[in-house]
Amino acid sequence: MNSILITGGSGKVGFQLVNHFLQQDYTVVTTSRSKESFLKKRGAELKGNWEGKLKIIEVDFAGSNAVGTILGFLKEHAIDLKTVVHNARSLEFLKIEKDTSVSDENFAGEFYMDVIFPYRLTLEILKTNLGLNNVVFISSMYGVVAPTPGLYENFPESSPINYGVSKAAQIHLTKELAVRLGPEVRVNCVSFGGIKGRANLDFEKRYHKLAPQQKMLEEHEVVGPVDYLVSESSRNMTGQNLIIDGGWTIW
Repeated sequence: MNSILITGGSGKVGFQLVNHFLQQDYTVVTTSRSKESFLKKRGAELKGNWEGKLKIIEVDFAGSNAVGTILGFLKEHAIDLKTVVHNARSLEFLKIEKDTSVSDENFAGEFYMDVIFPYRLTLEILKTNLGLNNVVFISSMYGVVAPTPGLYENFPESSPINYGVSKAAQIHLTKELAVRLGPEVRVNCVSFGGIKGRANLDFEKRYHKLAPQQKMLEEHEVVGPVDYLVSESSRNMTGQNLIIDGGWTIW
């Protein structure tokens, strides 16, 4: 049975991926600060016969031994990972100051979540898990282009600068790792546009005017691109950033 680690599995994107790969008969390992909270929040939405196939690691990425906790869990449960999907994030680091700037702590924290932690985790897994051959990063269109201020009612608060800068670095990390870990390991990235459900209807109307397809992504639409990158259909693809944004970044 194939196995996959999806960090941040309780979030909007992460949970869609967890549910999908469980239905594809994968052993799915995901991370959460609390297993109890994960199941309370998402348990009723899990589809099919998922018990026994879903493994939840209780871990705080900001903790002193988060990587060790994940490695210990994989070893304890004899999980031979084939794929890692780096998806975890923390909204805490996206808070801004009263003067609309981003604190050094939050800037560093967002960069750590998007770049440093997934980099370290990938390398450490490879040292002990020789089966790993595919790494996927979940990024954003704001790692490709700067945000459009007119989209937001409160631009500094709604689109803090550290988010896009860290996502841009994450996309370049994808390229660097593809070079340094190839040919044994493929490394790719998918950058999503705005996803419905996070904003009100007025925001959606403004968004539609700025996107060629005149719509936001539906939650379930995040699955297809990641499934492609995980599958053998993309076996000759590495170091690439697959942009799924309804055309947002083309103009």
